[in-house]
Amino acid sequence: MTTTLTNMMDEVQANLAGYTFQQDRSTYLRAEISTTTSSSASPLILSLGSTDSVGKGVVEIDEEMLWVDSYDRVANTATVSPYGRGYLGTTPAVHAADSKVTIAPTFPRFNVKRAINDTIRSLGANIFAVKTTTFTFNAAQSTYAFNNLNIKNIITLSWEAIGPTQEWVPIRRYDFDSVADTDTFGAGAQTITLGEAPIPGRTVKVVYATDPTAFTSNSQDYVEQSGLPESTRDVVILGAAYRLLSFLDPARAAQTSPQADETDSKRPYGSSQSATKQLYALYTQRLNEETKAQQQNYPPRVHFSRR
Repeated sequence: MTTTLTNMMDEVQANLAGYTFQQDRSTYLRAEISTTTSSSASPLILSLGSTDSVGKGVVEIDEEMLWVDSYDRVANTATVSPYGRGYLGTTPAVHAADSKVTIAPTFPRFNVKRAINDTIRSLGANIFAVKTTTFTFNAAQSTYAFNNLNIKNIITLSWEAIGPTQEWVPIRRYDFDSVADTDTFGAGAQTITLGEAPIPGRTVKVVYATDPTAFTSNSQDYVEQSGLPESTRDVVILGAAYRLLSFLDPARAAQTSPQADETDSKRPYGSSQSATKQLYALYTQRLNEETKAQQQNYPPRVHFSRR
């Protein structure tokens, strides 16, 4: 089963809802939003299914946050302020009719996406992504350049044997230059120099370690995009969840109302930190397990330098 960024965002939000015991209020758009602006001369007016829970403040449509300046409970409309499109750093976008409108979301999807990508990037200090590239061996050439692959380490190097054996013959004598000469090979280039020669014209396969790659699209597959195994998916979910949950208490610090006092009596200030510590402990445990599993799958391999 393919795991996309959208799937992971949904899972993070579902997990966090279990800790907060809070269901965000929502409605839907009755008419599409075809513009990305809301000027004072021509403000954007949202046509909503209901305005029962709408007030002056933030609403979320897809991954865009908007600031509602006023609302009409009779016409079921809400007017967006001139600074309300792409609120809090989100990206203004068009939205289709029937899109979900979340009112004052506890965990905006824009922030959930950012937490997931931040977690993926941070995993590079413990777990490396495994990727593969190839080149064709030329008898007149011993050094080959790789551009913008961000190779951290060569895991294995082999060439495809001739005949029906389908064997990949290991190459154990080579030099890897992670900072190659830019005048010769160009910016961002890395090179490998072979100390033993395969048969000319054969394909050489390089399996290398690199940093995990964050998502750039909601439809991308987690394994293909990040380069990490599927077993690390829950590590990313836990990491994103503890990052988001740690900001619940600061958001409640300034609440002064009878309703806030009632909430505090059941869930006192600082209670989210206990859940955050629990999630962080689970995240750390799973991260250590995946680190050990990767070390077993890719043990250190001896190779010889040409020097």
